[in-house]
Amino acid sequence: MNSIKAACKTYLVIGSLIFGMLFGAGNLIFPVHLGQLAGNQWIAATGGFLLSGVLLPLFALLAISITHANGLYELALPNGKRFALIFLILVQIIIGPLCATPRTATVPYTIGVAPYLSKGMQGWGLLAYTGAFFLIVYFFATCEGKITEIIGKVLNPIFLIMLFLIFLLAFVHPMGSTTTPQPTPEYVNHAFSNGFIQGYNTVDALAALVFGVTIITAIRQLGFKSQQSVSLATTKGGMIGILGIGILYIGLIYLGTTSRHQFAIAANGGTTLNQIAHYYMREFGNVLLLTLATITCMTTAMGLVVAFAQDFHYRFPQISYKAFLRGNCLLSFLVANMGLDRIVSWSIPVLMFLYPLAIVLILLGIFSPLFKGASLIYRITTGITMIPAFFDIPKCQFKLEKC
Repeated sequence: MNSIKAACKTYLVIGSLIFGMLFGAGNLIFPVHLGQLAGNQWIAATGGFLLSGVLLPLFALLAISITHANGLYELALPNGKRFALIFLILVQIIIGPLCATPRTATVPYTIGVAPYLSKGMQGWGLLAYTGAFFLIVYFFATCEGKITEIIGKVLNPIFLIMLFLIFLLAFVHPMGSTTTPQPTPEYVNHAFSNGFIQGYNTVDALAALVFGVTIITAIRQLGFKSQQSVSLATTKGGMIGILGIGILYIGLIYLGTTSRHQFAIAANGGTTLNQIAHYYMREFGNVLLLTLATITCMTTAMGLVVAFAQDFHYRFPQISYKAFLRGNCLLSFLVANMGLDRIVSWSIPVLMFLYPLAIVLILLGIFSPLFKGASLIYRITTGITMIPAFFDIPKCQFKLEKC
């Protein structure tokens, strides 16, 4: 009986680690924004969002578990060493210093600091906040062996308690009905597909692949030694962590939809979250939200910079782990000072190219036992997928320029 309890506790810690690494900047702002855009079509939009934002990351962890891969490189290896290395670098750069990692600093700043600064002070405020943010991230990330304890046992419970307070107030005293807000034109007839595309912005499927090496390292430090036990722990912990993310998504989308009764559609979900927190708890709500956003984004940033440094140090051992860590934090700091809206807008075309390839690799990994991981099947399927994915880039860029 004690061994069962100990095993359950261990899986909960792993699930909490996975949750903390995946639930970050985009996971807070994009569901809320989706709720505002979808209006009374929020249920269909939620279905699409959960498919790409919850099931795909779970499938990514399952693919790593089934193939016994240590991460993205080994999962892509049946396509050849050159493809695997190039794809790893592209994904790590987007997930790392050019998109997701800088976003972990700009989201809490946009939510909790920017509304209180004058226009002339915005640049200086962002510089100071992101500088302090990445210094703290670097400090904790150097404690590589303690990342499970820091994220899974300390930061996540604080974050969940804070978010629960906001959800409780929203459900007890809703801002309005979910049936009356009208959807934007794009969501009238295509709520599900637009919700699915919005799920790309969370980058969780890519992040789950990238975090594979960090998650597996942490699991081994918990005492799982054999490949089979590591795979089983990854699967069980992944299901716990991603189920938690899915529940929070539904709550955040609900908040966004009901907020339409009180607020106009904002440019991003960060602004809406700030308005919601202030609506329910006034100034205390804004302080609470800033703390909540900083904690959740910092846990994700820690996971991102550690995974980046581990992967690149393993592939290029002549450069130290800490050198990659410092370089990532510095570049992320510089990119973060471009601002949230600019980071989100330019990253979308790149994600439209990378995501289909990642989806194919995930599905091939899951079903690889059926064709014994044959390299030919990997190469043909990936090659066919790459063609339409490549042509999606200019189409997506054109839509952004029109906006």
